[in-house]
Amino acid sequence: MENQQEYDDPFSAIGSGLRGFFRSLPGHGIVMRYIASSYQKDPIRSLLELILFIFAVRTILQNRTRSGQSTSNYVQLSESEIDYLVQDFEPEPLCQPLTETEKHDLESVPMIVGHTGPHVKVTATWLSGTQPKDVINMASFNFAGLVSDPDMSKQAQKILRDYGVGSCSPPGFYGTSDMHMRLEKELARFVGKEDAIIYSQGFSTVSGVIPAFSKRGDIIVADAGVNFAIQQGLQLSRSTVYWYNHNDMDSLESLLKRVQEQQDKSDGPLRRRFIVTEGFFESDGTCCNLRKIVELKKRYRFRLFLDESYSLGALGPTGRGITEAQQVSADDVEFIIGNMAIAFGSSGGFCASSSFAVKHQRINGLSFVFSAAMPVMLATGSMLAMQKLSMHAELMTRLRENVNKVRAVLTKIESIYIPSDPDSPLIHIQVRSKTNALQDHLAPPSPNSVENMHDLSIKEQEQLLQQIVERALNSGVMLTRSRRLPNVMHASQYLHAGPSIPLAVSAAFSATDVASGADIVRGAIVSVLGDRR
Repeated sequence: MENQQEYDDPFSAIGSGLRGFFRSLPGHGIVMRYIASSYQKDPIRSLLELILFIFAVRTILQNRTRSGQSTSNYVQLSESEIDYLVQDFEPEPLCQPLTETEKHDLESVPMIVGHTGPHVKVTATWLSGTQPKDVINMASFNFAGLVSDPDMSKQAQKILRDYGVGSCSPPGFYGTSDMHMRLEKELARFVGKEDAIIYSQGFSTVSGVIPAFSKRGDIIVADAGVNFAIQQGLQLSRSTVYWYNHNDMDSLESLLKRVQEQQDKSDGPLRRRFIVTEGFFESDGTCCNLRKIVELKKRYRFRLFLDESYSLGALGPTGRGITEAQQVSADDVEFIIGNMAIAFGSSGGFCASSSFAVKHQRINGLSFVFSAAMPVMLATGSMLAMQKLSMHAELMTRLRENVNKVRAVLTKIESIYIPSDPDSPLIHIQVRSKTNALQDHLAPPSPNSVENMHDLSIKEQEQLLQQIVERALNSGVMLTRSRRLPNVMHASQYLHAGPSIPLAVSAAFSATDVASGADIVRGAIVSVLGDRR
């Protein structure tokens, strides 16, 4: 009778069939025990799980496209209407159109034809003559003169045949070769550190090293005159950044003391603290007082990032940078950073430090992890350059002699101001203010007040400097006007970063090159600025 009742009731039959099917599945007993236990202790949870399961199934089965939906809510356009709308459509420009000044600046940039070196062939739309002009290159940071060294070219050709161009792979995968490891050992030995790591691009080296060690909540005390690559690193670190007046040791000491007092008063955990500076400053060619900075960082327990991109290969008896020139032990500098494109006429950058810090960068240095390894021929070029600097002390001697000869001519011109250090091969030429307020003022100004300290506006200074560049090029010397972006970290525009011409002196210049080049530059300055005082 019961069987007949179940047969007559279709719902009971379906339920009985489902129960039988479920009991035939493997593991049904475990599921039943879980459901019974969950329901006894928390029936609401079982209901929520069932709802989530149904929602997940519905989401998976739901059609993600609009092809199956009704188009009644959309405007139906004919082909002619679509063509009409497309014809009248004017997309927004990707960037703002160039102004007349920007167009002139772009057209005024000369192009180098052929190989670079102490002498180059250049062409420009405004340059006199129809053929490329052979000029003295005082616009390239080839301080040691190794870019045009014939031994460097021969070495590169040999390694190119043996190793090829490059692996196109990050160093952590299969981009590292035996030459890369040799270069790291040679770099550590050259600058006097325990170990070193190489980066494939010089600009991104310091902007990758700083964020690898300094994080959010840490403290960085930085010179206000650091270059743009360092500014990028400070920004990426998201650390708390304090600025001290450019090359002002009293300002640095006052700031370190204030940071120390704040740390002593706070009950929070001890934060990592760093000082960031350069050897030779790219922005004005001045030289930091490394001995004093090391003394202060020891007294107030800071670590030091030292960017030697412009002092390595340009300062010291064997080109080992500011540590050698000021007789400071490399052990007193936690991180020595350099640009091998400037120092060795090659490519890439490096950071020399302790073995522990180098191993840390291999995992946390973003510029190292996410960049392809540098070509092997460029790595061997840097090794050869270090050998030449170590074995040929006359390179640095000749460089200093050339710098002294050029400065002897330029310092007599009263219409210009040179803020650069006497030993710096990067000589910045600025238009002297008639009031001398710009050059004589030592304290940092308030934001946007630099222009008011000069009798000429920034734009007027840049126009005069551009005229000097063009006249010098027409006479046989290639110069360039500095192009700077505003500081990304603070609003104040400091005095040292005014418009300038960064004249680069090279050890590859002959005595004739130095004499004629300095005279041509002097003539261009006098013809444009006259007797401005």
